[in-house]
Amino acid sequence: MSNDLPAIIKLIKQAIAEDIGDGDHTSLATIPADTTGKAQLLVKEEGILAGTAIAELVFKTIDPLLAIKRFIDDGTYIYPGDIAFEIQGSAIAILSGERLALNFMQRMSGIATQTHAMTKSLEGHPTRLLDTRKTTPNMRPFEKLAVRIGGGYNHRFGLFDMILIKNNHIDFAGGIKQAIVSTQKYLEQNNKKLQIEIEVRNFDELQQVLDTGGVNRIMLDNFTPEAISKAVELIDSRYETEASGGITMESLRAYAETGVDFISVGALTHNIKSLDMSLRAVINK
Repeated sequence: MSNDLPAIIKLIKQAIAEDIGDGDHTSLATIPADTTGKAQLLVKEEGILAGTAIAELVFKTIDPLLAIKRFIDDGTYIYPGDIAFEIQGSAIAILSGERLALNFMQRMSGIATQTHAMTKSLEGHPTRLLDTRKTTPNMRPFEKLAVRIGGGYNHRFGLFDMILIKNNHIDFAGGIKQAIVSTQKYLEQNNKKLQIEIEVRNFDELQQVLDTGGVNRIMLDNFTPEAISKAVELIDSRYETEASGGITMESLRAYAETGVDFISVGALTHNIKSLDMSLRAVINK
């Protein structure tokens, strides 16, 4: 998380400002200012835990004096009834950060759980599972972190850290060769060293890329597993290969068996179910 930390802290501060505004008036109105207490993060659904470090940052940003004790690490398989962590200190601060911390953790744990389930289908094959840019606006650092916690890998973070020439780029550029040549010139002129990936939709486009060269990876978009196998054989390890488009949990292993290097699945981040959990006050009687 270290590389993402500045962006994560900035986004957490924005999220706190969005939620709290000029104050958590319900807590301020009902609870004496000096009241202290304790609460526990209760797991209500099994899956992969993710986001405890983010929740800690949320609470510490609201009140640096809050003490958090973790019982379960991110990446651990959890079950209903598990206690992920305990937080102690100002009751108002705990309640002010409750929903925001849960929002992050529930979504991140849902992503990590789905990623974990899909990576299990790849066991025995070197193929790596990638996410995509199909993320919630302003949630990308958190969602991509959750993918890594679940055992997956991140594709490019944004439009700035990798060249990905897709069909619209090719159409506007006037063709595959023109798009590749223009990209190489652009990178040279701007002194940028970025990996180049290009998307192909059929074997004719694949052959054009092979004839032109000058890329690092070829994305095989909406190919069947049988077609991927043929394409991987034609590429013959000259370039990295990536399968993408309409790949599901049920078809994932068939794609991995083709020998493709990467499989990208947008559903890892844009089509997930949040994991159920809650923050419960601990009342000593």
